[in-house]
Amino acid sequence: MSAARLAIYALTAPGAETARRLARAWPHARLFLPWRLARAEQGEQGFKRLADRLAGNFNSYDGHLLFAAAGIVVRALAGLMQSKDIDPAVVVADPAGRYVVSLLAGHLGGANDLAVEAARHLGGQAVITTATDNAGVPSLEMVAAGQGLRVENLKALARISRRLVEAEPVALYDPENWLWPALAGYEEHFIRQEKPSPTEPAVWVDWRAKETHAPWLVLRPACLTAGMGCNRGTSAQEMHGLLERVFAENGLAPGSLLCLATVEAKRDEAGLAELANSLQTNIRFYPAARLDGMDVPHPSPAAAKHIGTKSVCEAAALMAASAEQLLVTKQKSKNATLAVAKLKRPAASS
Repeated sequence: MSAARLAIYALTAPGAETARRLARAWPHARLFLPWRLARAEQGEQGFKRLADRLAGNFNSYDGHLLFAAAGIVVRALAGLMQSKDIDPAVVVADPAGRYVVSLLAGHLGGANDLAVEAARHLGGQAVITTATDNAGVPSLEMVAAGQGLRVENLKALARISRRLVEAEPVALYDPENWLWPALAGYEEHFIRQEKPSPTEPAVWVDWRAKETHAPWLVLRPACLTAGMGCNRGTSAQEMHGLLERVFAENGLAPGSLLCLATVEAKRDEAGLAELANSLQTNIRFYPAARLDGMDVPHPSPAAAKHIGTKSVCEAAALMAASAEQLLVTKQKSKNATLAVAKLKRPAASS
């Protein structure tokens, strides 16, 4: 968190001095103080009311650390909070930095880590109140993120966490070991099952769009690469429609899309850029000569003639996944082609 966009605030002169100590350790951070305390010549920003300044900054920073009473900060946060998966980290501390409290977005937002790091710099004590941390059980949203897994239904997390905190085992479906290796040391908290009960909390890890149930925490591995070819000027809407159709017809979870992939010649294709933006993913571009060296099931003489590679979508999907076989071979719409490959993962162990 110390390398992220960080805003530091204080309300009193002692708090301002402690905030300056922290700002010197984190030169990337921005310091906000009441006008009477702010040193504009040193780049410190002044404010009249903390609540107004915090509201203006809230979504522009990854973290906020305030040397202020927790009650003042809680009232200032009213109306700003949305959900735990998008709120920034908020940490409060006393003016001397003796106690540094993770207040909001402890796990996903990084407030717990920010509190620990700030306490270390200040010689204080981090105060972490999230239940899983204090119970010595894994924070699944953090473990999942570390494994490149995306939480599809965050609302199911609370029941899972409660069971873990109360030492009740949780069913786990993870046939390809996307999550299991990261649970080393916590194995006794999970029971691996092929068919978890649809009415009981469980953790379901898969890139396939199989039926899931409300009590299950669904984690999607970011492992599917979508190779895309298109004619000049193809709309993002057409390509998006092709992608949705192919994923639906082949039982692929949209949440497992890792990236789009295509030939370097398509780097300036506006529809592709718009598609990637709407999907909140990136595009990997490959030189035609590299793609032409890939062994694909459906080579195209026309592509070889006009682009310099016998395959765009199939070759790009395979290259992005470092795979040898496709999950889905070339599919077409009027102006676009699509193929899908999957990153390799070890088979489940017994």
